[in-house]
Amino acid sequence: MNKQELIKKLEERRTITGNFQGYVVWWKDVKEIFEQLDEPQPVIVPQCVADWYEANKDNLDYNIWEYIYEWDNQKKSEFKSWFSCSREAFKTLVNMNQFGYEVEEEKRYLVTLKNRQPLVKSQSGSTLYFSQDITARNYKGTQKELEEADFGWVFDCEGIDIEEVE
Repeated sequence: MNKQELIKKLEERRTITGNFQGYVVWWKDVKEIFEQLDEPQPVIVPQCVADWYEANKDNLDYNIWEYIYEWDNQKKSEFKSWFSCSREAFKTLVNMNQFGYEVEEEKRYLVTLKNRQPLVKSQSGSTLYFSQDITARNYKGTQKELEEADFGWVFDCEGIDIEEVE
């Protein structure tokens, strides 16, 4: 039961027949206290954690145990890296189960050559390339998307302007 459900239930039960002096004041005080309670917020996690959780949530406690038990046999992955670097991996996974979760937004980048040629995506969406048309609409990609398209080098190249965008 969350805070709003509790307030609703108490609101339904607040009517008492008879004359009880001070009851209305008491109810307002109790309601005010309940409204000050913190509601649990969804956990914000990287996409790799959300993916692992969705694949394993039906039997979460066992799947966490098995993942740790088979640690040395686990393939190198973003999730394994997150799990080993996170101080609260267990707590995060359990909180995801209890309070829900949201996937954190990855940073997006506009990539342009110093001569103003923008990195664009082909109409088919399968290819990235630098366009001769400097008025072309720039592609806004995450670092992971750029690396998967073999454009990871742009982050280390002096001839490239990279702008973080929302």
